[in-house]
Amino acid sequence: MIEDSELKIGGQTFKGAWIMVVVAIGSTIGGGVWTASSLYSRLETVESVSVPDVAPLHESIQLIEQQLDDNDISHLSAKLATLGTNLVTISAQQEKLLEVTTDVSRLEKDIETIKATVKKAELISESLGDTDDRIKVIMKELDDIWLGMDALSMPLK
Repeated sequence: MIEDSELKIGGQTFKGAWIMVVVAIGSTIGGGVWTASSLYSRLETVESVSVPDVAPLHESIQLIEQQLDDNDISHLSAKLATLGTNLVTISAQQEKLLEVTTDVSRLEKDIETIKATVKKAELISESLGDTDDRIKVIMKELDDIWLGMDALSMPLK
């Protein structure tokens, strides 16, 4: 098909294979022109953009670098590791402190119970003191009764 085709331009006759070579060269040149046009368009766009003054940014970066150097940031990771260890230790101590607090609360309750028991013992002790006096009175009365019975049983004596 393409081999049988002919193209006549200005008295020249071109056969199928030559037509394909011309089309290939033409499309390559067309692609190159299109790529160059696109690149030129992009360059014009980039040139139209105004670049702001970067001097203040450069000064800010230098100031930040100076502050980092002044604050000795290079040793920060070691300090953070130490702080992490300290936090773990503090957390463990706080758990122990919570256990101690619980024990102290239990002891306070036990002390209150002991205080109540002591108060009851004091009341019982006071009542025993009264009972002791009563027993002495009763014993005195019994002795007097026995003496009276002895006196009744032996009136002449």
